[in-house]
Order: sequence, then C-alpha cells, then structure tokens
Amino acid sequence: MAHVTDRKTEILEAAIELIVDEGYSSLTMRALARNVGVKLASLQYHFRTTEDLLRAVVTHIGDSYTRSVLELQEGNKPPTLRELVIFILKDEAGAALHSDRLWPQLWAMQQVQPLVSEMVEEIYSRYLFALEESLRLAGSGKPRAESLCLMSMLEGTTLFMGKGRRWEQDADEVAKTILNLIERNWTAEVVQKGR
Repeated sequence: MAHVTDRKTEILEAAIELIVDEGYSSLTMRALARNVGVKLASLQYHFRTTEDLLRAVVTHIGDSYTRSVLELQEGNKPPTLRELVIFILKDEAGAALHSDRLWPQLWAMQQVQPLVSEMVEEIYSRYLFALEESLRLAGSGKPRAESLCLMSMLEGTTLFMGKGRRWEQDADEVAKTILNLIERNWTAEVVQKGR
C-alpha cells in the first residue's frame, strides 16, 4: 500500500512541476502520463478524471502548507504574529512546490476551474484563520480586516518579488518593512493595553 501512496505523491509532484514549467493549461492527463512515464490507463488507476487529479493536486498543496504551519506551533500554542509573518515571507513550506511560480498559475486556474477556486480559497481560509488568531492575541481590535490586509500584502510579495521577478532584489527590504509595520502596529497595542 505504501508504494501506491508514494506513486500518487510522485504523480502529484510531477503535475505541479508541469504546471510550474509549462503553465496550467498544459496539465492534461495525457501530458502528465507522458511526463511520469506511464500509460494513460496507469495514471487513471490513481486519478480517474482530470477533476480528481486537480482536487488531489490542490489538496496536496494545501496539506503541505497545513503541515508546515502545524510544525511552526509549539504544542497548542499558536505562533506569534511576527513568527507567522516571517514563516509566510520565507515560504519554506512552498520551496519544494516552487511556490513563487506555482501560485500565479493557481490564481489563473481559479478563473477557469471552479474546483480549483474552491480548493485555493480553502487554503487561504486556513491561512487567514492563523493570521486572525495571531492578530487577536497581539491585541488587534479588527483582526479580520487586518488579517485580510496582511494576507494581501504577504501574497503580493510572491507576485512582485518572487524568483525572477522584476523587484526580486527588493524582497529583503520589503520583508523588513512588513516586520517593522507589524512591530509598530501590534506590539505597541499590546504594550499600551498592559498585556
């Protein structure tokens, strides 16, 4: 049974590489079978339809990020806002997934694949929940709005400063600026409220 799971993981990773290297429109069952080196029928043994494959790819990506966030937590203690933002900026969870090239493709896929849209929004819901909780613990008066604002900023770093992007050389300075913003806005609130 472990062999089947390993084979599925190998296929999912090949699907992600195909999306990253050639764009989401290149992800077909036939193209993936060719890239993995199996017959179409063998691929369909693991994923009967393209919808099954897409669901598995996005679930694999989401699970990867969820595992990484859980590893960030110490026991039942959620990460601090600063720890969580550094974690998101470094995107070590997404390094193996080529996230700086994958996410723009997923964003594009959302426009034409309702299934992908639902699944990506689920990933963001988990991410938003973690930010909201960290902001709440940091003393935020508007954790939902502020977490959406932060999420937009943090995700923008992928789009504008990802590997090979025009402003890639500015990524470290932008990260410092975001962390300074967090220190000024939320650490000060906690101190003022006497927490």
